[in-house]
Order: sequence, then C-alpha cells, then structure tokens
Amino acid sequence: MRLTLLALAAGLAAATPVLAQPMTRLTFGTDWLAQAEHGGFYQAVAAGLYRQRGLDVTIRMGGPQQNPAQNLVAGVVNAQMFSDGFSVFNFTAQAIPMVAVGAMFQKNPQVLIAHPGQGNDSLEAMRGKPILISTAARTSYWTFLRAKFGYTDAQIRPYTFNMAPFLADRTAIQQGFLTSEPYAIQQAGVQPVVHLLADAGYDTYSCMIVLPRQMIERQPDVVRAFVEATIEGWYHYIYRDPSAGNALIKRDNPEMTDAKIANSIALMRQYGIVDSGDSQTMGIGAMTEARWKSFFDTVSGAGVYPATLPWQTAFTTEFVNKRHGIQLRP
Repeated sequence: MRLTLLALAAGLAAATPVLAQPMTRLTFGTDWLAQAEHGGFYQAVAAGLYRQRGLDVTIRMGGPQQNPAQNLVAGVVNAQMFSDGFSVFNFTAQAIPMVAVGAMFQKNPQVLIAHPGQGNDSLEAMRGKPILISTAARTSYWTFLRAKFGYTDAQIRPYTFNMAPFLADRTAIQQGFLTSEPYAIQQAGVQPVVHLLADAGYDTYSCMIVLPRQMIERQPDVVRAFVEATIEGWYHYIYRDPSAGNALIKRDNPEMTDAKIANSIALMRQYGIVDSGDSQTMGIGAMTEARWKSFFDTVSGAGVYPATLPWQTAFTTEFVNKRHGIQLRP
C-alpha cells in the first residue's frame, strides 16, 4: 500500500506543471521617437532576448514632449537612454545617484553639415562662420568645438529642427545626426558635406543605459540581465536580420520608413557607431575609465563642470567589457 501511495504521489508530482517564475517588469525609456538608432533594444524585445532572462521589458518611446531626465528621476521609467556624457555628469553635479552601466554606441552620431563647394570641407574651415545649432547644443558639443577648434558663441544661429533655412542658403552650416538630417537633405536633392564630431575627438559615449544606483545595489542580477540581453539585441540588429526589431519600430513610429531604417543601419555599420574601438575586443556596450576621464577633462577644461566633480561615480563597468555576445559578430 505504501508503495502504491508513493507511486501515486510521484505520478501526481510529475503530472503537475512547474509554476513559471514571475517575470521582472522593467520600463526602458528611449531618447526620441522610435528609429533604427534604438534598434538593438527593439530587437531584444522582438526576439524574446529579455524574456529569456526573466525580464518583461516595455519600451517607452521618447519624443518632443518627453523629458528623459525627469522621467528617470520620477520613476516613470526604470532605466533611460541618454545620448551623451553631459546627461550623466549633470546628474552627478546635482548629487542625483544615476549611473551609466553601458554604452551601446562607441561613437556619438552628432555631425555638422554643410553644402558642397563652399569651402567647408573641415571643421577647422568652419571657424568664425555662422552655424545653426539648437539651444541644448550650447552646453553640450558646442563646448567641445569651442575648446578644440576655437569656435565662438558669435557664430551661433538658432536651429529649430527645420531644414528649410539650410536648403535655401548654400553657405549655411547646421547641426544634425549622422543617421537623420543628412538623409533628409539628400532626399531634397543636396549631397551634403558631413563631419562626424566623434572622428574629430568628440569622445563622449552615446546610447547609454542609465539607471538609479539603488537599482544596481539591490538588483544587480536584473541590471546584468538587461544589459547583456541588450548587447545581444544590438549584435543581432547590426549584423544579422533586423526585421523583427524594425517591425516594432514601425509599429511605435508609423512615419518611419524601410528606406530610412536601411540607411541608418548602413551608416551605423560604415562609421562603426555601435561596434568600433574598445568594443572590438571588449564587446558592444564597452566603456573605459580612461575614455570617461578624457571626456571629463575636455568639458571641465572648457568650464562646463568643476574639476572637483566626482566624475568616476557617473558610471560603472561592472556589467560590460566582458566580451558578452561577441561570438555573434560575423
């Protein structure tokens, strides 16, 4: 009888499904409307890479009415994408404990754009000439241009994210993103001269994952899972079939076209935006203290931050530089 009961109990145990562990929900905020520059995150959702690691990730799309820093501080999102080191140092300067845990872009895509045949074939040649830039640029990459190339605030003209003034004036120079404005200008019939600031020494990381220090301390396994799944997402998006991620991008942003996405992916590959430099040996997402120091020295030397700012607390390399996913590179 005892054997019968034991056998029955074993049979019931075998027939009873094991309850799945609850998924950890996480909301990640992007810095703008859905686009190829966010492709690795969307690919990780579409391919189930987050779910494989126990994460139920929702991407909260950014846009003109969004304030990424505010969303992160207020807890609207658990983690947020930021496009340059200024955003992270600003938190540090205000003693807000937010930390960068990975940089999906080794190169910042910021560019200056000019018309051909106007003598603006180098950044040095643009010194002293009027340049259309946004208000936000005055306290970010413009400080680099002032420090390295001798630009002055007298050159600044307001940029309102409308390309009409540039297209109407062959002498005009304006800001842009490598994967955005140049393409639109080409579609308008102009082959622009494009200068990638990263290739001229603007060495801030971009497409960074930033989250609260408290989350790192209390949920390091969740942070690691999110970072590593994101890294895998970027390898798949850049080097393999990005169609699943693209479908989600177009769902969130119906104005995004296949041609625009294809152009952006091609440029990210061509210029090594995602995978170049340190990421070639350390893996996508790589960050180094030496490079963070180089960027801080540049911007603090330009007077943006005091030299005493504890810049080392703005980032951690705990979750990157481990060659994770590097086998996915062709």
